[in-house]
Amino acid sequence: MDGRLRLILDRVAGAAPRARPARYERRVVPERLIVGLGNPGAEYRRTRHNVGFMVVEELARRWDMRFKAPHNHARWANGVIQGVPVAIVEPLTFMNLSGRAVGAALKESQLSPAAMLVVHDDVDLPLGRIRLRFGGSAAGHKGIISIIDALGGQEFARLRIGIGRPAGSGDVRDYVLAPFEASEAEALRDTIERAASAIECYLTAGIEAAMNRFNG
Repeated sequence: MDGRLRLILDRVAGAAPRARPARYERRVVPERLIVGLGNPGAEYRRTRHNVGFMVVEELARRWDMRFKAPHNHARWANGVIQGVPVAIVEPLTFMNLSGRAVGAALKESQLSPAAMLVVHDDVDLPLGRIRLRFGGSAAGHKGIISIIDALGGQEFARLRIGIGRPAGSGDVRDYVLAPFEASEAEALRDTIERAASAIECYLTAGIEAAMNRFNG
C-alpha cells in the first residue's frame, strides 16, 4: 500500500480508537444518535464499505470523544458537539445485521428514529461526493435495509458517502470489501473531513441547512 494512503487510513481507520472504562465516561444524555456503518475486525478497517466508521471516528477525534467498551452489539462514544449532547455508535454486528444494534441503541438512548443520522457508503456516488437526506428507500444498501426492517420504517436521516463503482464489469461486493487505492488517498481524506463537518452542521442547523450546504 502507498505510504501516503496508509498514513491517511491509519489516522481515520488504523488502530481502533481507545476504549475508555465506563466508570470514567462522562454521563451525557444524548439528544442525537450518530451511527456509522461498517464491518468489525482489523481485516475490514481500511475497506470502502467501512467509510461510515471512518467518518464517525473523525468526528469523535475532533471532539475528544472516546469509545467505551462494547455493549448491546456496538461501540459507543458519548459527548457534546457544539452544544448538542450526542452518542456516536458503531454496530459490531456486521453490515447486513446493523438493524439489531441500531434498534438496541435507540431503545437505550430513549430516542426516536427521527433523532438519528446514519452514515454509510454509497456506490452510486463518486468518491468526493456526499449527500444528506431524510427518509426514503435503502437503494439496495444492506445495512440500511437491515435498519429499516428492524425499525419498521424509513423515517431517519442518512449521510451517504460516495465510494464510486468498480471499473467495467467488476464485482461490486469485491469492490466494497477492498481497500481504497493509493490514488484515492487525498480525495478520501477530504471526503471524510467534509462529511464530519456536514454532521456538525446537521446537529446545529438541522437537516435542511446541512443538505443545502453540503449536497453536491
